[in-house]
Amino acid sequence: MQVEIVTPERTVYKKENVKMVITHAAEGDIGILPNHAPFISPLEPTIVHVKLDDQNEEKVFVSGGFLEVRSNQVTVLAEAAELPSEIDVERARAAKERAEKRLKQKEKVDAVRAELALKRALNRLKVTEM
Repeated sequence: MQVEIVTPERTVYKKENVKMVITHAAEGDIGILPNHAPFISPLEPTIVHVKLDDQNEEKVFVSGGFLEVRSNQVTVLAEAAELPSEIDVERARAAKERAEKRLKQKEKVDAVRAELALKRALNRLKVTEM
């Protein structure tokens, strides 16, 4: 099975001979194995786990977008995506703190926007953990 994660600017991740893909789709967590039925789902900010074999896994942060599965091809069309090595951990921590502070204020705050910012920051931090 092949996996490709693309943004409007670039192909962030591409790998062949993948054993499994695990992520959080609109309906909940999903595991995609070779020969999976065709499937399309929106994605919120999440982590795409790519299982290369029983011991090796690679992770990619996606800020939202769409997941498509067809003909042993998993494609993620993302607004933005980052490999763990590309994530500025201090910046993600600061974004997390700002979002949490906004959510606590509850006055004149766009709660949906603050919650999405918090999800993005938390997932960026998770993807950098080993």
